[in-house]
Amino acid sequence: MADRARPRALSLTSGLVVLAVALVLALLLSIAVSSRGLSLPTVLDALFHFDAADPDHLVVRELRLPRTLAGVLAGVALGLSGAVIQGATRNPLADPGLLGVNAGAALFVVLGISTLGITSVTGYVWFGFAGAAVAGAVVYGISALGRVGATPMKLALAGAAVTAALQSVTSGLLLTDATTFDQYRFWQVGSLTGRDEAAIIQARPFIVVGVVLALVSARMLNALALGEDVARALGQNVAVARVVCALAVVVLCGSATAIAGPIAFVGLTVPHVARLITGPDHRWLLPYSALISPLLLLVSDVVGRVVARPAEVQVGIVTAVIGAPLFIVLVRRRKLVTV
Repeated sequence: MADRARPRALSLTSGLVVLAVALVLALLLSIAVSSRGLSLPTVLDALFHFDAADPDHLVVRELRLPRTLAGVLAGVALGLSGAVIQGATRNPLADPGLLGVNAGAALFVVLGISTLGITSVTGYVWFGFAGAAVAGAVVYGISALGRVGATPMKLALAGAAVTAALQSVTSGLLLTDATTFDQYRFWQVGSLTGRDEAAIIQARPFIVVGVVLALVSARMLNALALGEDVARALGQNVAVARVVCALAVVVLCGSATAIAGPIAFVGLTVPHVARLITGPDHRWLLPYSALISPLLLLVSDVVGRVVARPAEVQVGIVTAVIGAPLFIVLVRRRKLVTV
């Protein structure tokens, strides 16, 4: 058994290295390519010999670099949160929106815009994170009622009900406030444009905490995948495992949504792609999802800048165009929908 496991571990480790290299190349591509053409030497000068008086250098350092870092952070958070929520609920079609996290973040952002006049991404981070946390806690609290606790089915039903309720409140607020609607619609579509360094610095600690929680939950998710009774027989505290997974999803998805808006299909599709390579073992599935997701997000953002020059297509639209048909292909393959 050990002789067969060693080559597989070596192969999967090599895959992680290849993905890490590809992510670095995508990061450089994201900094170098934009609707405003800048030569590669200019971009490199801006990175390594920054001149604050040069407007081209300012474009690279003040706009492109924060945008790229926002894409990496949001991508890592979306990929991990999708993998964790699919494993915790044992539902291969689950995504972070299932637990009402996106709807909670959106409602709190709307409240921040309409009541306090928040217009910056820095402000969105705090409201989005708070909304995601509150919505996640409400969903888990509702699903935990009763003797059997928060089962996957109860989590899904409670999440759907809370999502519908929160979206109704959000729609009601937007219909009565045209100014808030104008501000909100640019955030809602999902975009990395205009993300400044302050927003990234504020979101970074939350995403680091979420990444740690997600990676720690790998063995718990492997146990939960065998069923709650088997997990208990193996000594796993199911309630603690679900709380850790829920916290990871809330922190990661809330932060990502606040940074980039509700980007669709990344958290839903990437874990399935990663599962194609790693199988169901979350000790490998989570790192693969954490690398594939930002790679997809950065490449989608670059495509959005190039296809509509001199304008841009928001990354949330590009990921939906790429992710929807890919996800349909994946779910039609019966073996892939088994978590």
